[in-house]
Order: sequence, then structure tokens, then C-alpha cells
Amino acid sequence: MRIAIYGREFSDDFIPYFQLLIDELDRNEVDYFIYSKFHKNLKSKGITFGQKVKEYTRATYPKLKLDFLFSIGGDGTILDTITSIKKGIPVVGVNSGRLGFLSNTAKTDIKKVIHQLMNKEYRIEERAMLNLETKSKLFGKYNFALNELTVHKKDSSSMITIHVFVNGIFLNSYWADGVIIATPTGSTAYSLSCGGPILMPNSNNFVITPIAPHNLNIRPMVVPDDSVIELKVEGREQKFLATLDSRSEEISVDNLLVVTKSDLNINLVQFPNQDFFKTIRNKLLWGADKRN
Repeated sequence: MRIAIYGREFSDDFIPYFQLLIDELDRNEVDYFIYSKFHKNLKSKGITFGQKVKEYTRATYPKLKLDFLFSIGGDGTILDTITSIKKGIPVVGVNSGRLGFLSNTAKTDIKKVIHQLMNKEYRIEERAMLNLETKSKLFGKYNFALNELTVHKKDSSSMITIHVFVNGIFLNSYWADGVIIATPTGSTAYSLSCGGPILMPNSNNFVITPIAPHNLNIRPMVVPDDSVIELKVEGREQKFLATLDSRSEEISVDNLLVVTKSDLNINLVQFPNQDFFKTIRNKLLWGADKRN
């Protein structure tokens, strides 16, 4: 088995768990590649590695033959991997803090997870992504997102007006701070905090969620993910922000934004004790009685 490991800074209380991960990989004679900047940080924390460890960079990553990518951190860390991930490589999200929606493998389960991977006791869950097209090629070749596209006002307290069309048919003009176009995965992120619904990962939908709309009767709208969603923006200012997951670019009002379902998807590894409903209950504390 060959895996790549990507991560960001984590607190010192996670060090024993990461060392356990490395020890289990070495014990099972797994070939593993660690992102170079992350590797340097790990060595400064006193993590020790066996003979199988190698480094990789964003330039060398596409050449690696891998079975899995381990993302160490939270949901934001998995989003960081989107622009570099090889098509089809399954992602194992190990959470170094609190439970995440995407990074939902607990640090206490690391040893069990390695055993399950070695014994093929897992399933692959495909997560759809969205694609953004603009005349200016705004995000270059990285014009896709796992969570959402957000169109937001910039440098002004004034609202913007976003005219939204679905399959060429006018839906609405949103007077708001912005609008979110979220995938099912993104429905539990920014969209949820703005009052959007939770979508099942395989529901084949997008949700259009306004951010602080002026008209209080405006509500989020669920549309099929084979729709073509067009957004045109007006406002007192000539510039606004367009964000794909955590990547933001300034864009002018004369740009038309066209959102479709991406040809790319992300494969997340799910283990026997994991399912979407369980993650929702744990993350959102459904059924928890905090009165006692």
C-alpha cells in the first residue's frame, strides 16, 4: 500500500496520535509520502519516521502512484487538497481536533483505521463538485469547488444585487450581502449557517442560498445539479468577491458567472462505523439534552 500524507499545523496534544499513525504505517511496511512543508513541521515536533518515508511537493505529487491520501487536520485541510489531488485517489480524513463533516475519522481510531485499510474494510463515497466558468478565466485551471461558490460584496456596507438564472430562466434578483451556490457537501458549511437545508451527499442537487437578504421572505432554493446556474451582479461598487471553497478572487460587475456540475469528484473513504446521519447527529448535537 502506498499513501500520501498532507496536513497543516496541529496542537501538541495530537503529537502522540500522529506518531501512532507513523508507527502503524512502519509496522505494516506501508510506503508513505509526506508533503514537504508538513514533514519539516513534524520533525520540529519530535516525530520520528522509519525507512519508508519520503517527501513530496505539489510539483512531484502528480507523478506518485498512490492508493490513498491521508488528510490530517479538519475539513479545511481536505479543501486545501482539492487543487492538487489526483483524480480518483480516495481521501482518508483524520481529524486532529473536533469531529468534522468531511474529516470524520477520530484520532482515537487511527490504529483501527490502518487495520481496516489493510483488510479492505471500507467503502468509497463519491462527492460531487461544482465548476465555475467566467469570461476572464477567473480561477484558471482550478475553477472547481467541493463546498461552494460564494459571490459576496467587497469593501462596502452596501448590498449588491445578484440576478440568478437557472437553465436560462430567471429565478430571482437577490438584494443581499451575497449568494452561495452549494453542493450537497457544502450544504453543511457556509450555506447551513445562512439558513440553507442539509442535503444528502448523493442527492444530485445544488442549493442556492442568499446571504443576509434584504427581503426576509426570500428562502434558499434547491435545484438539480444538472442545471446551468448563471449569476449577474450589480452594485454601487464595480468590484466584488467570488470564492471557490477557501480561494477568493476579485471580479468586476461585467463578468457573467456560470455554475455547472464538475466532471471531477472527490472519493472519500468511509469505514464501517461511519455514516452521514451519524456525523450529522454528532456534529450538530442532534438529540443531545444540554439541560442536565
